[in-house]
Amino acid sequence: MSFCFCHGPGSLGRRGFLAAAVATGIEPSSRVQTPPASAGPPNPALLDDLVAANRILYDQGVVDGFGHVSVRHDKNPNRYLLSRSMAPALVTRDDIMEYDLDSVPIEPRGRTSYLERFIHGELYKARPDVIAIVHSHSPAVIPFADTAVALRPMNHIAGFLGTGVPVFEIRDTAGPATDMLVRNPSLGHALAATMGDHSVVLMRGHGSVAAAQSIRHVVFRAVYTEVNARIQAEAMRLGNPTFLNAQEAAAATKTNDGLVDRPWELWKQHAMAKAGPR
Repeated sequence: MSFCFCHGPGSLGRRGFLAAAVATGIEPSSRVQTPPASAGPPNPALLDDLVAANRILYDQGVVDGFGHVSVRHDKNPNRYLLSRSMAPALVTRDDIMEYDLDSVPIEPRGRTSYLERFIHGELYKARPDVIAIVHSHSPAVIPFADTAVALRPMNHIAGFLGTGVPVFEIRDTAGPATDMLVRNPSLGHALAATMGDHSVVLMRGHGSVAAAQSIRHVVFRAVYTEVNARIQAEAMRLGNPTFLNAQEAAAATKTNDGLVDRPWELWKQHAMAKAGPR
């Protein structure tokens, strides 16, 4: 198989032109540089997990025709792997492309990249601890991005939410007239800054991003962020919900981080049994 690298823009140029670029998603042509060399073929098992992650996230209702999941290249932390622009449930190994952390392709060969690949590249830059990322529009989560109600851990499986879940407001960076998409490095950088060292960040009017130390961990977090949002909404309808405190959330997260293979194997078997070629 072959991969596609993205190398991002260099200097920002004049201030006025940058402002227009941030608002519209247009990148100045003068900023495009020669793409870097490939890190080489990734571990086949990593590719298999990335394909499985796409299928699982669809099967679990976290993504539909939109959304994406990426992972750092196992041979170079300054590269990451992400499918070409397509529905996650249809991703195969041949659809996986390789990017540098500036997110402009090396060998596109006519293939289209996700418009919001900058979510991944800029977050990998900002967070050396992050190995995998999921961006989704999971429906139970979005109300918490669009209201003043904070998303908080309701059960031990979602303990990773216990450090807080910030909300990214795109208007603060790009003004009032965007299509809500993180379509350039400046917006990706602002999103990463809002996320800070948290596990999940919400995106007002849009969706969410989860980050973790492996593909399996990030799929776990993306799935249980959606589950927790459903539980919390129902608990609030009943009234007087009780949330995990900080100590409970931290202890639960430590335990669950050692157990992610259990749901992963179940989800993978179920999703791949229904899937087509890999």
